[in-house]
Amino acid sequence: MSEDANKPQSPWKLNSSRVVLLVLGGLLVVYFISALFGGLTNYQELKEATQAAKAGTEAPAEPAPAGN
Repeated sequence: MSEDANKPQSPWKLNSSRVVLLVLGGLLVVYFISALFGGLTNYQELKEATQAAKAGTEAPAEPAPAGN
């Protein structure tokens, strides 16, 4: 039983510290890719373009005809 305690872990076995490192590495990769593609700047430009397109397609409201 003392042999099991001294046995080294496999380099590919996941433990809690390796899972944390994998998650942080994944977040870093996502952040880096987002920064390469413009990040929040592109989102803001897309939002403004969508609002401009919606405003351009809306017809102005016509006043109701006056009745006698």
